[in-house]
Amino acid sequence: MSQTTLNINIGINDQDRQNVGQGLARLLADTYSLYLQTHNFHWNVTGPFFQSLHTLFETHYTELAIAVDDIAERIRALGITAPGTYAEFAELTSIQEIAGNISANEMLKRLVESHETLVRTARDILPIATDANDESSASLISDRLVVHEKVAWMLRSHLQA
Repeated sequence: MSQTTLNINIGINDQDRQNVGQGLARLLADTYSLYLQTHNFHWNVTGPFFQSLHTLFETHYTELAIAVDDIAERIRALGITAPGTYAEFAELTSIQEIAGNISANEMLKRLVESHETLVRTARDILPIATDANDESSASLISDRLVVHEKVAWMLRSHLQA
């Protein structure tokens, strides 16, 4: 039995779908990398604010897990194969990997930097989706901007005297 592939006809031309999909792949890689970083810090945080940070990081990585799925599904809706391996994510991400045992304050600083990196990635790809008249992708990207800007602000607040 042969499989029939239908053309995608959602009002976005093939080149624009490819461009948006490539941008979303970068956003997916950054989001997944931040998910891993946040989960790592959840497991390894220590110090006088252990309980509150442990809980905060869990809230953040849970939200990121949902975001990863939403972004990947949008890529698929565009007819593009979503990246899904560590190697693909490592090649696409702008998030700096953090290894070793670092202090709670250093974790907070690194998470602020990572959320801000993700904001910059989203800002880079938002015009691509907008120019392609891809409101669905633009809305998703815009929603991610709101989340990451807010989380960066909240994490930054933990570091202020």
